[in-house]
Amino acid sequence: MQTHKRHLIQNLSLVVFGAFMFTANSVMAESDMVLQERVLKAREMLKGDHSNHIAPIDKSLDFHGVFYGYLPCKGCNGIKATLSLKQRNNYLLVTQPAKESSRETYEKGKYTWNEATKTAVLTERATGNTRQYRIEDEGTLIQLNSDGSAMAGNKEDFTLRRSDTVKARQVHIH
Repeated sequence: MQTHKRHLIQNLSLVVFGAFMFTANSVMAESDMVLQERVLKAREMLKGDHSNHIAPIDKSLDFHGVFYGYLPCKGCNGIKATLSLKQRNNYLLVTQPAKESSRETYEKGKYTWNEATKTAVLTERATGNTRQYRIEDEGTLIQLNSDGSAMAGNKEDFTLRRSDTVKARQVHIH
C-alpha cells in the first residue's frame, strides 16, 4: 500500500512539474517575442546611425610615452630632460644640468591636449606653472614659450623625442 502511495505521489509531482514547465515555457516565449520586437523598433529608430554608441577618440592617448632630449640653458652645457606622459593625463618631468655630479629635479602634474593647436599643456602640481609643447608627430615634442609661441633659436635645440623613436639616448635611472 505504501509503495502504491509513493508511486502516486511521484506521478502527481511529475504531472504538476510538467504543467508548470509548460506554462513557464509559454511565458518565456512571450517575453522573448516582446524583446525581439523592442530590438526591431530600436533598429528602426537608429536607421543605421551608429554614432550614438561610438566612444570619442582621445587623441592624447597617442602621445603617452617617455620623451628624451637636451634643452639649452644660459651658463651651462644644456639640460638633460626626460618627460613621461602617463595615463590619466599625469606627467613627470625630470631635468638635470649636463655636468658631472649634478642633481636631478622632479616636476609632477597634469597635462591637457589641445587638438586645434596640436599642443600639450603641462600644469605643475606644486606651483600651477605651465609649460607648452607642440606635437610634431607621435614621437616628437617641441618646447614652446609660456604664451605658446616658438622659442628663439633652432627648434632642434628644444626638441624631445619619444624613447621608441631614438636609437641612442641618455637614460635617466630612477
